[in-house]
Amino acid sequence: MKQLRIGVLAGLFVVAGVLSWAGARLWDSFGTLPSVPLAAPIVLAVIAVVLTATALSLRSRLRAQRERRPDAKGVDPLMAARAVVFGQASALVAALVSGIYGGTGVYLLGHLDIPSRRDQAVYAGFSVLAGLAVIVAAFFLERVCKLPEGPDDNDHDKHGTAPVGPV
Repeated sequence: MKQLRIGVLAGLFVVAGVLSWAGARLWDSFGTLPSVPLAAPIVLAVIAVVLTATALSLRSRLRAQRERRPDAKGVDPLMAARAVVFGQASALVAALVSGIYGGTGVYLLGHLDIPSRRDQAVYAGFSVLAGLAVIVAAFFLERVCKLPEGPDDNDHDKHGTAPVGPV
């Protein structure tokens, strides 16, 4: 499984932001710009919390397993892999959504004198922050579930085929 790459996420964010900014300008010239939903930052924040809670749970279970505690609850490798895939998918979607709301927010910065537009700019800003929180949580989850490198794993890492799973 390939690891998340910050360059891919940043590129997705920038491209979505530029297209969203241009789209917001065009849409506003023809009519009313659709509003940024209040639920957008809330949903992204909930996803970030779920990813962080999953990472913390897995980290404590893996630590207990490494320390050979008698009450240690094992971590199923398939469950850890699914958690990582969920985190990676969430990070990609968060980068896209954050770019969209970021571009819209940048456009709305030129119209802060209108109260409704100011509110929309604030919602867009919080959506970008919550999207960044999802990305950070996804990287943390991926780090928690990464297998330590062995002497023969170096060749696999060059091709991006090294397994990602619990320690």
